[in-house]
Amino acid sequence: MPKSKYKFDPQSLSYERIVLSKGQRSIKLIKQLGATMVIASILLLVLSVFFDTPDERQQKRENKQLLAQYEILNGKLQRMESTMDQIKQRDDNIYRTIFGAEPISASVREAGSGGVNLYSDLEGYSNSELVIFTSKKLDRMIRQLNVQFKSYEEVVNLAEEKEVFLASIPAISPVADKDLTRFASGYGYRIHPIYRTRKMHSGIDLTAPTGTEVHSTGDGKIIKVGYTLGGYGKRIIIDHGFGYKTLYAHLNDIHVTNGQKVKRGEKIGEVGSTGRSTAPHLHYEVRKNNKTENPVNYYYNDLTPEQYEEVISTSSRTNMSFD
Repeated sequence: MPKSKYKFDPQSLSYERIVLSKGQRSIKLIKQLGATMVIASILLLVLSVFFDTPDERQQKRENKQLLAQYEILNGKLQRMESTMDQIKQRDDNIYRTIFGAEPISASVREAGSGGVNLYSDLEGYSNSELVIFTSKKLDRMIRQLNVQFKSYEEVVNLAEEKEVFLASIPAISPVADKDLTRFASGYGYRIHPIYRTRKMHSGIDLTAPTGTEVHSTGDGKIIKVGYTLGGYGKRIIIDHGFGYKTLYAHLNDIHVTNGQKVKRGEKIGEVGSTGRSTAPHLHYEVRKNNKTENPVNYYYNDLTPEQYEEVISTSSRTNMSFD
């Protein structure tokens, strides 16, 4: 039974029992419920501020683990960047240098690193700085890997081209000359055997009996064969590519045809004395970009350093040419 409430009446000097109407009782009940709800809300707010819910504790643990993973990832990226720097140094200073290619500029390696903010959607979070830093580092690494991949593709192509180049350029004597006894006249100004005047000798003369085999000094394609009225007699011209051509003149016989492809060391003709010639010999020229060069500089596959010095010494003597 609920306790009754009384109030003191000063006129009658007695206590009178308080009797509430239905409406008053309802208002009182509502006030009590409202006060209870306010107190409960305050308690919940205090608990949410100072105490985590199970879901919040789980989320905080996951965030902590995620941050730890980001730190580990940054450490790995740092080691990868160090390795990439070493690869770039080797690529620029060794691989590309070997094949005569220019180093890749820093602006190309860092291409695409500026401009529009690509990380705006990562901003506004508690760990945005770390996430954006890691994302930038990862994107930078991807760009550098793409550039490096393209560079290695280029180096591979250069290596393949270099292999063809090394097989194509003149590199041996066109006539077998192990004892270096066939060298008769060198490149440069010489006394012409017929006109007895000092003229530019645009090749070298190698003496040999008529019929001695003449070999291609590098891989290439025959572009001219036959007799010429210019003094060369029967001659062959080979295009080796890369700007190189070789000429073999005063031949007695020709064993190749126009357009034929030949390999280094392949027999292409025989020594003779056709054209403007005073004795059986081979007149041999090397041309680069249609300008003659000293053929003795293209003997390196056949000679030791000592033999090369001997050929250089012999070729520098001023004497009479054979044509």
